[in-house]
Amino acid sequence: MSKAKRFYILTDTHYYSKQNYTANSGYRRRERGDQIALLAGPEIFASFIKKFLADPDSDTLLITGDLVDNGDVVSHTEFREKLKELADAGKRVFVTTATHDYCGMGDDENFFKASKYTDEGNESIEPLRKADLAAFYHDFGPAQSDSVDPESGSYSLKLFDGVRLIAINDNGNGRSHCGLFDEGFKWLEGEIDKANAAGERVLLAVHHPVISPWDIYGKLVEFELFGGYKRLWELMCEKGVKVIFTGHTHVQNIRKYTDGKGRYFYDVSTTASGSAFGKMRRVDISDDLTRCDITSVGIETIDGVDTHGLSATEYIYGLNFIGLLEKSLPILKYDFHEFADSVDGVLDKNKLESHPLLWKTGLKAAQSVRLSLLARIGKKYNGMSKSEIKALGDKRFFPVVLKVAGSAQKGNGPFPPETPEYKVVTGVTKLVDALNAKIHIKQLDGIIPDGQTLTDVVEPFMYNNRTGDDDSLSFEF
Repeated sequence: MSKAKRFYILTDTHYYSKQNYTANSGYRRRERGDQIALLAGPEIFASFIKKFLADPDSDTLLITGDLVDNGDVVSHTEFREKLKELADAGKRVFVTTATHDYCGMGDDENFFKASKYTDEGNESIEPLRKADLAAFYHDFGPAQSDSVDPESGSYSLKLFDGVRLIAINDNGNGRSHCGLFDEGFKWLEGEIDKANAAGERVLLAVHHPVISPWDIYGKLVEFELFGGYKRLWELMCEKGVKVIFTGHTHVQNIRKYTDGKGRYFYDVSTTASGSAFGKMRRVDISDDLTRCDITSVGIETIDGVDTHGLSATEYIYGLNFIGLLEKSLPILKYDFHEFADSVDGVLDKNKLESHPLLWKTGLKAAQSVRLSLLARIGKKYNGMSKSEIKALGDKRFFPVVLKVAGSAQKGNGPFPPETPEYKVVTGVTKLVDALNAKIHIKQLDGIIPDGQTLTDVVEPFMYNNRTGDDDSLSFEF
Protein backbone atom coordinates (compact mmCIF):
# COMPACT_ATOMS: atom_id res chain seq x y z
CA MET A 1 0.00 0.00 0.00
CA SER A 2 1.23 3.49 -0.76
CA LYS A 3 1.27 6.33 1.72
CA ALA A 4 -1.27 8.22 -0.40
CA LYS A 5 -3.98 5.62 0.10
CA ARG A 6 -3.97 5.01 3.87
CA PHE A 7 -5.76 6.98 6.56
CA TYR A 8 -6.99 6.56 10.13
CA ILE A 9 -10.36 7.17 11.78
CA LEU A 10 -11.07 8.10 15.40
CA THR A 11 -14.47 8.87 16.85
CA ASP A 12 -16.17 9.90 20.10
CA THR A 13 -13.08 11.39 21.68
CA HIS A 14 -15.28 13.26 24.22
CA TYR A 15 -12.36 15.50 25.15
CA TYR A 16 -12.89 17.26 28.49
CA SER A 17 -10.37 19.83 29.72
CA LYS A 18 -8.69 19.23 33.06
CA GLN A 19 -9.34 22.91 33.77
CA ASN A 20 -13.01 22.04 34.17
CA TYR A 21 -12.93 19.87 37.29
CA THR A 22 -11.22 19.35 40.62
CA ALA A 23 -9.96 16.01 41.91
CA ASN A 24 -12.86 15.32 44.27
CA SER A 25 -15.65 16.79 42.18
CA GLY A 26 -18.90 15.23 41.01
CA TYR A 27 -17.37 14.65 37.60
CA ARG A 28 -15.85 11.45 38.95
CA ARG A 29 -19.35 10.18 39.72
CA ARG A 30 -20.36 11.26 36.23
CA GLU A 31 -17.55 9.14 34.80
CA ARG A 32 -18.65 6.08 36.77
CA GLY A 33 -22.02 6.04 35.05
CA ASP A 34 -20.57 6.51 31.58
CA GLN A 35 -19.07 4.04 29.12
CA ILE A 36 -15.71 5.74 28.68
CA ALA A 37 -12.79 7.16 30.63
CA LEU A 38 -13.56 10.86 30.73
CA LEU A 39 -10.94 12.17 33.13
CA ALA A 40 -8.07 10.46 31.32
CA GLY A 41 -9.52 11.48 27.96
CA PRO A 42 -6.71 13.93 27.04
CA GLU A 43 -4.04 11.29 27.74
CA ILE A 44 -5.97 8.61 25.85
CA PHE A 45 -6.34 10.93 22.87
CA ALA A 46 -2.61 11.69 22.99
CA SER A 47 -1.82 7.95 23.10
CA PHE A 48 -3.90 7.31 19.98
CA ILE A 49 -2.24 10.25 18.22
CA LYS A 50 1.15 8.80 19.12
CA LYS A 51 0.05 5.52 17.50
CA PHE A 52 -1.09 7.38 14.39
CA LEU A 53 2.18 9.32 14.16
CA ALA A 54 4.17 6.09 14.44
CA ASP A 55 2.88 4.96 11.04
CA PRO A 56 5.17 6.36 8.33
CA ASP A 57 2.72 5.31 5.61
CA SER A 58 -0.10 7.64 6.57
CA ASP A 59 -0.43 11.36 7.14
CA THR A 60 -4.23 11.58 7.29
CA LEU A 61 -6.62 11.41 10.25
CA LEU A 62 -10.42 11.72 10.31
CA ILE A 63 -12.32 12.27 13.58
CA THR A 64 -16.06 11.72 13.28
CA GLY A 65 -17.92 13.72 15.89
CA ASP A 66 -18.46 14.14 19.63
CA LEU A 67 -15.04 15.71 19.68
CA VAL A 68 -15.65 17.09 23.18
CA ASP A 69 -17.95 15.96 25.95
CA ASN A 70 -20.30 18.84 26.69
CA GLY A 71 -19.72 21.59 24.19
CA ASP A 72 -17.68 23.96 26.35
CA VAL A 73 -15.32 26.48 24.78
CA VAL A 74 -12.33 25.57 26.99
CA SER A 75 -12.37 21.92 25.89
CA HIS A 76 -12.95 22.84 22.25
CA THR A 77 -10.07 25.32 22.30
CA GLU A 78 -7.65 22.77 23.78
CA PHE A 79 -8.81 20.11 21.34
CA ARG A 80 -8.38 22.42 18.35
CA GLU A 81 -4.86 23.22 19.53
CA LYS A 82 -4.05 19.50 19.42
CA LEU A 83 -5.31 19.40 15.84
CA LYS A 84 -3.24 22.45 14.93
CA GLU A 85 -0.14 20.75 16.29
CA LEU A 86 -0.77 17.84 13.93
CA ALA A 87 -1.38 20.18 11.00
CA ASP A 88 1.82 22.10 11.79
CA ALA A 89 3.65 18.76 11.71
CA GLY A 90 2.43 18.21 8.15
CA LYS A 91 -0.53 15.95 8.90
CA ARG A 92 -3.96 16.27 7.33
CA VAL A 93 -6.74 16.30 9.91
CA PHE A 94 -10.45 16.36 9.12
CA VAL A 95 -13.34 16.43 11.59
CA THR A 96 -17.10 16.28 11.67
CA THR A 97 -19.19 17.50 14.58
CA ALA A 98 -22.19 16.08 16.39
CA THR A 99 -24.53 16.78 19.28
CA HIS A 100 -22.00 16.68 22.15
CA ASP A 101 -20.03 19.40 20.37
CA TYR A 102 -22.42 22.24 21.10
CA CYS A 103 -24.82 23.28 23.84
CA GLY A 104 -28.57 23.64 23.66
CA MET A 105 -29.56 27.31 23.72
CA GLY A 106 -33.32 26.77 23.54
CA ASP A 107 -33.46 26.93 19.75
CA ASP A 108 -33.44 23.17 19.16
CA GLU A 109 -33.69 19.87 21.09
CA ASN A 110 -30.07 19.68 22.24
CA PHE A 111 -29.93 19.47 26.05
CA PHE A 112 -26.17 19.52 26.74
CA LYS A 113 -24.90 22.24 29.06
CA ALA A 114 -21.32 23.44 29.41
CA SER A 115 -20.32 22.83 33.03
CA LYS A 116 -17.35 23.09 35.31
CA TYR A 117 -17.25 20.68 38.27
CA THR A 118 -15.91 21.80 41.63
CA ASP A 119 -15.88 20.25 45.09
CA GLU A 120 -18.97 22.33 45.89
CA GLY A 121 -20.95 21.30 42.82
CA ASN A 122 -21.02 22.34 39.20
CA GLU A 123 -21.29 25.71 37.52
CA SER A 124 -22.08 26.88 34.01
CA ILE A 125 -19.20 27.93 31.78
CA GLU A 126 -18.97 29.39 28.29
CA PRO A 127 -20.61 27.13 25.68
CA LEU A 128 -19.97 26.81 21.98
CA ARG A 129 -23.10 27.47 19.95
CA LYS A 130 -24.10 25.31 17.02
CA ALA A 131 -23.90 28.30 14.68
CA ASP A 132 -20.23 28.76 15.62
CA LEU A 133 -19.06 25.18 15.01
CA ALA A 134 -18.39 25.50 11.27
CA ALA A 135 -16.15 28.53 11.65
CA PHE A 136 -14.40 27.08 14.71
CA TYR A 137 -13.29 23.94 12.82
CA HIS A 138 -13.06 25.53 9.36
CA ASP A 139 -9.38 24.62 8.98
CA PHE A 140 -10.07 20.93 9.53
CA GLY A 141 -12.13 19.97 6.50
CA PRO A 142 -14.06 22.84 4.96
CA ALA A 143 -10.87 24.79 4.14
CA GLN A 144 -9.63 21.88 2.00
CA SER A 145 -13.00 21.05 0.45
CA ASP A 146 -14.46 21.51 -3.01
CA SER A 147 -17.96 22.04 -1.68
CA VAL A 148 -19.67 22.83 1.64
CA ASP A 149 -23.35 22.28 2.34
CA PRO A 150 -24.67 25.62 3.62
CA GLU A 151 -27.37 23.92 5.68
CA SER A 152 -25.28 21.47 7.74
CA GLY A 153 -21.68 22.52 7.16
CA SER A 154 -20.93 19.09 5.69
CA TYR A 155 -18.15 19.09 3.12
CA SER A 156 -16.73 17.16 0.18
CA LEU A 157 -13.03 16.88 -0.68
CA LYS A 158 -10.50 14.83 -2.62
CA LEU A 159 -8.97 12.57 0.00
CA PHE A 160 -6.50 10.96 -2.41
CA ASP A 161 -6.24 10.74 -6.18
CA GLY A 162 -9.39 8.93 -7.24
CA VAL A 163 -10.88 8.89 -3.73
CA ARG A 164 -13.49 11.36 -2.43
CA LEU A 165 -14.48 11.87 1.18
CA ILE A 166 -17.88 13.37 1.93
CA ALA A 167 -17.96 14.24 5.64
CA ILE A 168 -21.43 14.85 7.05
CA ASN A 169 -22.21 16.97 10.10
CA ASP A 170 -25.35 15.39 11.57
CA ASN A 171 -26.28 17.90 14.27
CA GLY A 172 -29.79 18.14 12.86
CA ASN A 173 -32.13 19.36 15.55
CA GLY A 174 -29.89 18.11 18.33
CA ARG A 175 -31.87 15.08 19.41
CA SER A 176 -34.76 13.48 17.52
CA HIS A 177 -33.36 14.11 14.03
CA CYS A 178 -29.57 13.89 13.99
CA GLY A 179 -29.09 13.99 10.27
CA LEU A 180 -29.62 15.96 7.09
CA PHE A 181 -32.77 17.72 6.03
CA ASP A 182 -34.04 17.91 2.46
CA GLU A 183 -31.58 20.52 1.15
CA GLY A 184 -28.70 18.65 2.75
CA PHE A 185 -29.71 15.42 1.03
CA LYS A 186 -29.90 17.23 -2.32
CA TRP A 187 -26.39 18.57 -1.76
CA LEU A 188 -25.12 15.09 -0.81
CA GLU A 189 -26.67 13.47 -3.87
CA GLY A 190 -25.13 16.11 -6.10
CA GLU A 191 -21.67 15.55 -4.63
CA ILE A 192 -21.91 11.79 -5.11
CA ASP A 193 -23.04 12.29 -8.71
CA LYS A 194 -20.06 14.58 -9.42
CA ALA A 195 -17.66 12.06 -7.87
CA ASN A 196 -19.12 9.16 -9.87
CA ALA A 197 -18.87 11.19 -13.08
CA ALA A 198 -15.19 11.81 -12.31
CA GLY A 199 -14.58 8.10 -11.67
CA GLU A 200 -13.82 8.66 -7.99
CA ARG A 201 -14.46 6.14 -5.21
CA VAL A 202 -16.75 7.71 -2.61
CA LEU A 203 -16.29 7.32 1.14
CA LEU A 204 -18.96 8.74 3.45
CA ALA A 205 -18.39 9.62 7.10
CA VAL A 206 -20.90 10.75 9.72
CA HIS A 207 -21.29 10.50 13.47
CA HIS A 208 -24.61 8.72 13.99
CA PRO A 209 -24.93 5.17 12.63
CA VAL A 210 -27.14 4.45 9.64
CA ILE A 211 -27.68 0.81 10.64
CA SER A 212 -28.41 -0.26 14.22
CA PRO A 213 -25.59 -2.18 15.91
CA TRP A 214 -28.36 -4.53 17.04
CA ASP A 215 -31.91 -4.50 15.68
CA ILE A 216 -33.37 -3.99 19.16
CA TYR A 217 -31.39 -0.72 19.39
CA GLY A 218 -33.28 0.65 16.40
CA LYS A 219 -36.56 -0.60 17.82
CA LEU A 220 -36.12 1.10 21.19
CA VAL A 221 -34.16 4.25 20.31
CA GLU A 222 -34.58 4.86 16.60
CA PHE A 223 -33.82 8.55 17.13
CA GLU A 224 -30.22 7.54 17.92
CA LEU A 225 -29.76 6.59 14.25
CA PHE A 226 -28.85 9.05 11.52
CA GLY A 227 -31.87 11.19 10.75
CA GLY A 228 -33.12 10.05 7.35
CA TYR A 229 -31.21 6.77 7.48
CA LYS A 230 -33.61 4.89 5.17
CA ARG A 231 -33.33 7.63 2.58
CA LEU A 232 -29.55 7.33 2.86
CA TRP A 233 -29.76 3.54 2.39
CA GLU A 234 -31.54 4.07 -0.92
CA LEU A 235 -29.15 6.79 -2.02
CA MET A 236 -26.02 4.75 -1.26
CA CYS A 237 -27.31 1.66 -3.02
CA GLU A 238 -28.53 3.62 -6.04
CA LYS A 239 -25.25 5.53 -6.40
CA GLY A 240 -22.95 2.58 -5.65
CA VAL A 241 -21.40 3.96 -2.45
CA LYS A 242 -19.96 0.96 -0.65
CA VAL A 243 -19.06 2.25 2.81
CA ILE A 244 -19.96 4.81 5.45
CA PHE A 245 -17.86 5.34 8.60
CA THR A 246 -19.85 6.08 11.76
CA GLY A 247 -19.63 6.18 15.57
CA HIS A 248 -21.92 7.45 18.35
CA THR A 249 -22.98 4.12 19.86
CA HIS A 250 -19.50 3.52 21.34
CA VAL A 251 -19.78 0.04 19.81
CA GLN A 252 -17.23 -1.60 17.51
CA ASN A 253 -19.59 -2.82 14.84
CA ILE A 254 -19.75 -3.62 11.14
CA ARG A 255 -23.09 -4.23 9.44
CA LYS A 256 -24.04 -4.82 5.84
CA TYR A 257 -27.23 -3.59 4.17
CA THR A 258 -28.46 -5.22 0.98
CA ASP A 259 -31.49 -3.90 -0.91
CA GLY A 260 -34.02 -5.85 -2.96
CA LYS A 261 -31.85 -5.57 -6.07
CA GLY A 262 -28.77 -7.06 -4.39
CA ARG A 263 -27.00 -3.71 -4.06
CA TYR A 264 -25.20 -3.24 -0.76
CA PHE A 265 -23.03 -1.11 1.47
CA TYR A 266 -21.29 -1.40 4.85
CA ASP A 267 -21.76 0.73 7.96
CA VAL A 268 -18.39 0.60 9.71
CA SER A 269 -18.97 1.94 13.21
CA THR A 270 -15.96 2.52 15.47
CA THR A 271 -16.06 2.35 19.24
CA ALA A 272 -15.28 5.43 21.34
CA SER A 273 -11.56 5.98 21.68
CA GLY A 274 -11.94 6.33 25.45
CA SER A 275 -13.79 3.07 25.99
CA ALA A 276 -12.14 0.01 27.49
CA PHE A 277 -11.95 -1.52 24.03
CA GLY A 278 -11.21 1.76 22.27
CA LYS A 279 -9.91 1.43 18.74
CA MET A 280 -9.22 3.49 15.67
CA ARG A 281 -9.75 2.20 12.16
CA ARG A 282 -6.94 1.98 9.64
CA VAL A 283 -8.23 2.18 6.08
CA ASP A 284 -6.12 1.03 3.12
CA ILE A 285 -7.28 1.54 -0.45
CA SER A 286 -5.46 -0.29 -3.21
CA ASP A 287 -3.50 1.76 -5.74
CA ASP A 288 -5.83 0.64 -8.54
CA LEU A 289 -8.88 1.72 -6.46
CA THR A 290 -10.50 -1.71 -6.61
CA ARG A 291 -10.17 -2.82 -3.00
CA CYS A 292 -10.59 -1.44 0.52
CA ASP A 293 -9.10 -3.11 3.59
CA ILE A 294 -10.17 -1.94 7.06
CA THR A 295 -8.40 -3.05 10.23
CA SER A 296 -8.45 -1.84 13.84
CA VAL A 297 -5.71 -0.43 16.05
CA GLY A 298 -5.86 -0.02 19.83
CA ILE A 299 -3.48 1.30 22.49
CA GLU A 300 -1.69 -0.86 25.02
CA THR A 301 -0.77 1.89 27.49
CA ILE A 302 -1.97 5.38 28.40
CA ASP A 303 0.92 7.79 28.45
CA GLY A 304 0.85 10.05 31.50
CA VAL A 305 -1.65 8.01 33.53
CA ASP A 306 -0.76 5.72 36.43
CA THR A 307 -2.72 2.59 35.55
CA HIS A 308 -1.24 0.63 38.47
CA GLY A 309 0.39 -1.87 36.14
CA LEU A 310 -2.79 -2.53 34.18
CA SER A 311 -3.09 -2.38 30.42
CA ALA A 312 -5.15 0.45 28.92
CA THR A 313 -8.08 -1.94 28.45
CA GLU A 314 -7.92 -3.33 31.98
CA TYR A 315 -7.63 0.12 33.54
CA ILE A 316 -10.49 1.73 31.62
CA TYR A 317 -12.74 -1.32 32.02
CA GLY A 318 -12.63 -0.96 35.80
CA LEU A 319 -13.56 2.74 35.82
CA ASN A 320 -17.24 2.63 34.98
CA PHE A 321 -20.42 0.80 34.04
CA ILE A 322 -20.16 -3.02 33.86
CA GLY A 323 -16.45 -3.16 34.70
CA LEU A 324 -16.86 -1.13 37.88
CA LEU A 325 -19.85 -3.23 38.95
CA GLU A 326 -17.91 -6.43 38.33
CA LYS A 327 -14.91 -5.13 40.27
CA SER A 328 -17.11 -4.04 43.19
CA LEU A 329 -19.22 -7.18 43.62
CA PRO A 330 -16.78 -8.91 46.01
CA ILE A 331 -17.24 -5.98 48.42
CA LEU A 332 -20.91 -6.89 48.69
CA LYS A 333 -20.01 -9.96 50.75
CA TYR A 334 -18.67 -8.01 53.71
CA ASP A 335 -19.78 -4.35 53.51
CA PHE A 336 -22.94 -3.30 51.68
CA HIS A 337 -22.44 0.42 52.35
CA GLU A 338 -18.93 0.34 50.90
CA PHE A 339 -20.33 -1.50 47.88
CA ALA A 340 -23.05 1.16 47.43
CA ASP A 341 -20.45 3.91 47.63
CA SER A 342 -18.19 2.09 45.17
CA VAL A 343 -20.86 1.77 42.46
CA ASP A 344 -22.55 5.13 43.02
CA GLY A 345 -23.09 6.53 39.56
CA VAL A 346 -23.58 3.10 37.99
CA LEU A 347 -26.38 2.44 40.46
CA ASP A 348 -28.10 5.03 42.63
CA LYS A 349 -26.47 4.94 46.06
CA ASN A 350 -29.50 6.46 47.77
CA LYS A 351 -31.84 3.85 46.32
CA LEU A 352 -29.44 1.06 47.24
CA GLU A 353 -29.14 2.23 50.85
CA SER A 354 -32.88 2.84 51.23
CA HIS A 355 -33.49 -0.91 50.81
CA PRO A 356 -30.15 -2.57 51.67
CA LEU A 357 -31.56 -5.99 52.59
CA LEU A 358 -33.60 -6.20 49.40
CA TRP A 359 -30.71 -5.22 47.14
CA LYS A 360 -28.16 -7.36 48.96
CA THR A 361 -30.44 -10.41 48.86
CA GLY A 362 -31.35 -9.84 45.21
CA LEU A 363 -27.78 -9.38 44.02
CA LYS A 364 -26.59 -12.41 45.95
CA ALA A 365 -29.45 -14.49 44.58
CA ALA A 366 -28.63 -13.40 41.03
CA GLN A 367 -25.01 -14.47 41.51
CA SER A 368 -26.01 -17.87 42.84
CA VAL A 369 -27.90 -19.12 39.75
CA ARG A 370 -26.03 -22.04 38.17
CA LEU A 371 -25.71 -22.59 34.44
CA SER A 372 -26.62 -26.23 34.96
CA LEU A 373 -30.02 -25.24 36.35
CA LEU A 374 -30.79 -23.08 33.32
CA ALA A 375 -29.48 -25.85 31.05
CA ARG A 376 -31.99 -28.27 32.54
CA ILE A 377 -34.80 -25.72 32.24
CA GLY A 378 -34.09 -25.20 28.54
CA LYS A 379 -33.00 -28.76 27.76
CA LYS A 380 -35.80 -29.27 25.24
CA TYR A 381 -34.36 -26.48 23.10
CA ASN A 382 -30.61 -26.36 23.76
CA GLY A 383 -29.64 -29.79 22.43
CA MET A 384 -27.28 -30.45 25.35
CA SER A 385 -26.63 -33.98 26.54
CA LYS A 386 -26.66 -35.02 30.20
CA SER A 387 -22.88 -35.23 30.18
CA GLU A 388 -22.59 -31.70 28.77
CA ILE A 389 -24.89 -30.35 31.47
CA LYS A 390 -22.97 -32.24 34.14
CA ALA A 391 -19.71 -30.79 32.83
CA LEU A 392 -20.99 -27.29 33.67
CA GLY A 393 -20.34 -28.13 37.30
CA ASP A 394 -20.64 -25.14 39.61
CA LYS A 395 -20.36 -22.48 36.89
CA ARG A 396 -22.67 -19.53 37.50
CA PHE A 397 -24.86 -17.58 35.11
CA PHE A 398 -24.08 -14.08 36.43
CA PRO A 399 -20.49 -14.00 35.08
CA VAL A 400 -21.92 -14.86 31.66
CA VAL A 401 -24.25 -11.85 31.88
CA LEU A 402 -21.36 -9.60 32.89
CA LYS A 403 -19.15 -10.98 30.12
CA VAL A 404 -21.79 -10.38 27.46
CA ALA A 405 -22.66 -6.90 28.75
CA GLY A 406 -19.02 -5.97 29.22
CA SER A 407 -18.16 -7.09 25.69
CA ALA A 408 -20.97 -5.17 23.97
CA GLN A 409 -18.76 -2.21 23.08
CA LYS A 410 -15.98 -4.51 21.92
CA GLY A 411 -17.98 -6.21 19.19
CA ASN A 412 -17.46 -9.89 18.36
CA GLY A 413 -19.49 -11.26 21.28
CA PRO A 414 -17.73 -13.83 23.50
CA PHE A 415 -19.91 -16.95 23.16
CA PRO A 416 -20.31 -18.49 19.66
CA PRO A 417 -22.77 -21.38 19.02
CA GLU A 418 -20.33 -24.15 19.94
CA THR A 419 -19.91 -22.87 23.50
CA PRO A 420 -21.99 -24.24 26.40
CA GLU A 421 -22.85 -20.67 27.46
CA TYR A 422 -24.48 -20.01 24.08
CA LYS A 423 -26.43 -23.26 24.23
CA VAL A 424 -27.66 -22.58 27.76
CA VAL A 425 -28.76 -19.01 27.07
CA THR A 426 -30.46 -19.70 23.75
CA GLY A 427 -32.13 -22.79 25.18
CA VAL A 428 -33.87 -20.54 27.71
CA THR A 429 -34.71 -17.85 25.14
CA LYS A 430 -36.20 -20.45 22.81
CA LEU A 431 -38.32 -21.73 25.69
CA VAL A 432 -39.54 -18.18 26.30
CA ASP A 433 -40.22 -17.77 22.57
CA ALA A 434 -42.35 -20.91 22.63
CA LEU A 435 -44.34 -19.55 25.57
CA ASN A 436 -44.67 -16.15 23.92
CA ALA A 437 -46.05 -17.75 20.77
CA LYS A 438 -48.88 -19.16 22.87
CA ILE A 439 -49.69 -16.42 25.36
CA HIS A 440 -48.11 -13.27 23.83
CA ILE A 441 -46.18 -11.63 26.63
CA LYS A 442 -46.87 -7.91 26.21
CA GLN A 443 -43.56 -6.84 27.70
CA LEU A 444 -41.67 -8.88 25.09
CA ASP A 445 -43.84 -7.88 22.17
CA GLY A 446 -43.12 -4.26 23.02
CA ILE A 447 -39.34 -4.57 22.66
CA ILE A 448 -38.78 -7.33 20.10
CA PRO A 449 -38.44 -6.01 16.52
CA ASP A 450 -41.15 -7.04 14.09
CA GLY A 451 -40.67 -10.52 12.66
CA GLN A 452 -38.07 -11.49 15.28
CA THR A 453 -37.96 -13.59 18.43
CA LEU A 454 -36.22 -13.14 21.76
CA THR A 455 -33.55 -15.54 20.52
CA ASP A 456 -32.99 -13.31 17.47
CA VAL A 457 -32.51 -10.36 19.83
CA VAL A 458 -30.07 -12.14 22.14
CA GLU A 459 -27.90 -13.92 19.55
CA PRO A 460 -25.99 -10.85 18.24
CA PHE A 461 -24.84 -10.11 21.79
CA MET A 462 -23.56 -13.66 22.23
CA TYR A 463 -21.41 -13.69 19.07
CA ASN A 464 -20.98 -11.87 15.76
CA ASN A 465 -23.66 -13.39 13.54
CA ARG A 466 -23.56 -10.41 11.15
CA THR A 467 -20.27 -10.04 9.27
CA GLY A 468 -18.21 -12.41 11.40
CA ASP A 469 -15.67 -9.80 12.51
CA ASP A 470 -16.29 -6.31 13.89
CA ASP A 471 -12.58 -5.44 13.80
CA SER A 472 -11.82 -5.90 10.11
CA LEU A 473 -13.42 -5.82 6.69
CA SER A 474 -12.26 -6.17 3.10
CA PHE A 475 -14.45 -5.41 0.10
CA GLU A 476 -14.27 -4.61 -3.59
CA PHE A 477 -15.34 -1.20 -4.85
